[in-house]
Amino acid sequence: MASFKPTKVQVYPKLGEKVTQDTLYWKNYKAPVQIKEFGAITNIDFSPVAPHNFAVTAFTRIHIYGPFSQEPVKTFTRFKDTAYCGRFRSDGQLLVAGCEDSVVRLFDVSGKVALRMFRGHTKAVHVTDFTSDRYQILTGSDDYTCRLWDIPNATELTTYHEHTDYIRCGVTSKLNRDLFITGSYDHTLKLFDARVDKSVITMDHGQPVESVLLYPSEGLLVSAGGRYVKVWDLLKGGQPLVSLKNHHKTVTCLCLSSNGQRLLSASLDRHVKVYSTTNYKVVHNFDYAASILSLALAPDDESIVVGMTNSVLSIKHRKSPEESKEIPGQQRQRPSYRVFVKGKNYVPKQDDYLVSKPVKQHLAKYDKQLKKFNVSKALDTALEVHRKPEITVAVIKELDRRGTLKNALAGRDEQGLSQLLNFLIGNLVDSRFAPVLVTAAEMILDIYQSVIGQSAVVDRQLLRLQELLEREIDYQQDLLEVLGMLDTMFASSLPRKENIHSLYEQSLNV
Repeated sequence: MASFKPTKVQVYPKLGEKVTQDTLYWKNYKAPVQIKEFGAITNIDFSPVAPHNFAVTAFTRIHIYGPFSQEPVKTFTRFKDTAYCGRFRSDGQLLVAGCEDSVVRLFDVSGKVALRMFRGHTKAVHVTDFTSDRYQILTGSDDYTCRLWDIPNATELTTYHEHTDYIRCGVTSKLNRDLFITGSYDHTLKLFDARVDKSVITMDHGQPVESVLLYPSEGLLVSAGGRYVKVWDLLKGGQPLVSLKNHHKTVTCLCLSSNGQRLLSASLDRHVKVYSTTNYKVVHNFDYAASILSLALAPDDESIVVGMTNSVLSIKHRKSPEESKEIPGQQRQRPSYRVFVKGKNYVPKQDDYLVSKPVKQHLAKYDKQLKKFNVSKALDTALEVHRKPEITVAVIKELDRRGTLKNALAGRDEQGLSQLLNFLIGNLVDSRFAPVLVTAAEMILDIYQSVIGQSAVVDRQLLRLQELLEREIDYQQDLLEVLGMLDTMFASSLPRKENIHSLYEQSLNV
């Protein structure tokens, strides 16, 4: 008796993602280094001065890490409550941070004790930043006010009361010391000029604003709030340019790549999206394990640092040129491989007596049922493999070859028939599976046409299948029309045979 041959599952070509320069660039990072902090990481800021240490604000501490260190090189713990928004000055020597206790603290990076403490806000201070002249500080608070402070005298210069809700983000101009922008939960962005006593431009984001970012030229402003990322033209009075909605949850932070040509946004949906700043299309995507609260890029994009709600700091470093050239397959190959192939090529000699070792055949569940001629159970088992429709299609093809497909499809209850129809709806219009599944669909309609109208679930699925087929037929007709147009264009662009013959005769006469 011949041995049972397992069902041959056809290998279909994979529809892989398009590999672009952005894909190669943003995938060229090592596996992330993960550091556990003491609380949710609300802010990350890189020092503009080499070696480009970065400050991580989490709970009641600010840790400063070196570019490749896994332990903090410096820690500021002089906060009575949760700290917010630790940011470096442009010379990298001072660091400012807000706090839940409404006090703004200024630190010397080489020291431990606060150099200055600015008191005046009545609620938590979530926004801090230095002005471009290095001698003033901008702060924004939950008391609805934003203020400018003088560092040498530790005094308040100006207070603005224009927002009507919490101020949770802000940025100062690097080109003009008097200009700064704030974003609030009252859905507005306001551009202030310190030379006047009120805002000069107001923009409505439409959602509570979580983050703002200025382009290096400072002609464009990017805001994030809700699921939206919006770009504004400040040179045209705050006119909206683009509105992006690529995240599924609230966007929490923004940053630009080192060359300014890529915009990054991070969200509570655990994704970091990379956009091209020319057409604002997503060119790459990063996935993380938890919701993201903060994001920062090192100079020259050497590392990506992400802070999450689960108190984990994720650091991805760029691969060196030598590491980028390594082939993954070569890394996995071990010297012990030769043990497994030892003796495989040995050929017995003439006088040797060969004792053959029986090879045990391991069958899949659906093949075991086919071996027992349980065709219905074999099809049921194949349908349970949800993520691999190739297996189900291979079993249907084998049943059709045996002439038992109709038997396998018949005699099903409402649940079994519904499972079959679900599979057809999901895969019938796939060009790889259509030749096999069309035959199965015709048999199902022939077998169960008498029970149509007896089950609301089955009737709904049949209507969906009908709509799917009608839409696919329309697509095919449109494609045929386009193909006809292209054929006409190609035919008209080619020289006619008559003209070719006449040219040939003329050349002979000459």
